[in-house]
Amino acid sequence: MAHVSPDISAIRARLLAWYDAHARSLPWRAAAGAARTEPYRVWLSEVMLQQTTVPHATPYFHAFTMRWPGVEDLAAAEDAEVMGAWAGLGYYARARNLLACARAVAGDHGGVFPDTEAGLLALPGVGAYTAAAVAAIAFDRAANVVDGNVERVMARLFAVETPVPAARPELRRLAALFVTDDRPGDWAQALMDLGATVCRPRSPSCDICPVSDQCRGLATGEPTRFLVKARKADRPHRRGLAYVLFDAQGRVAVETRPDKGLLGGMLGLPTSDWTAEDPSGPPPVPADWRAAGAVEHVFTHFSLTLTVLTAQGQTPHADWRWMPVQDARAALPTVFAKALDRAFIEPDLFL
Repeated sequence: MAHVSPDISAIRARLLAWYDAHARSLPWRAAAGAARTEPYRVWLSEVMLQQTTVPHATPYFHAFTMRWPGVEDLAAAEDAEVMGAWAGLGYYARARNLLACARAVAGDHGGVFPDTEAGLLALPGVGAYTAAAVAAIAFDRAANVVDGNVERVMARLFAVETPVPAARPELRRLAALFVTDDRPGDWAQALMDLGATVCRPRSPSCDICPVSDQCRGLATGEPTRFLVKARKADRPHRRGLAYVLFDAQGRVAVETRPDKGLLGGMLGLPTSDWTAEDPSGPPPVPADWRAAGAVEHVFTHFSLTLTVLTAQGQTPHADWRWMPVQDARAALPTVFAKALDRAFIEPDLFL
């Protein structure tokens, strides 16, 4: 294929026409060309979709909007309720930021989201991407909305050779070339949809792409080479112990983790510290602890092996409390849910 020079106007026109015909139907999105989506729904969905796929986030979005249909409803919720409802979505600092932002909107803005990118960026927990996305999609402001999908589309359209993260300023500059006052919300969502459904990371459907003839990456014959990524450093590995204590009624002992740090404010199983060395030291309460194997979990910055110890007892630690197993299973973050499930592999626990 001959060398191409992307035509900004042609790409915009074609991609918006494609979006009008092929926009994804998503629960937080107004139909293409329809009235704008309520800001609360845009903001909530964008926070949930950070580091999370659409299929995984969708049931959480439905549950949250059924339970807390507006920002003031969410602002009035108890921290523990929201953290429990968030369990399984990961990146739990987002849940704390969600509450802080909802309470700022309710308390400082009369329950109305600011309608500018700058005003949104001033809210607690709202970063540059979320502010731009809400400004564009909810308020039709001309904002440069750049997520991973948009980075990949720009890298392929312009055949950007620089690896990320060093390439990100250039990718943002290129994306900004397309931002105008004409349908900025639809434009942002059109780029997202193109990246999610056509210009995919490993198997792009270049044959149905509405702008394939404008794509320098495709012209090289190797579109999947873009986005170029720098080699990741090896992820450190940590180890720990998880203590699964049941009482005679089959309830399990849980605790609320400290507000600061990993999984802060979330419900959790009691554990040892997570360190590079094998954990040591006595259990936090005396009991006939038995090993029930181990579970593996990967966080953003490290991987973890948790060895699961189980026991029966009537007196938990002062910071623990009893909870029915099914309730705990539904409210625990994934790493602790894995450990709880592993505890039931111990065959003699209830004999």
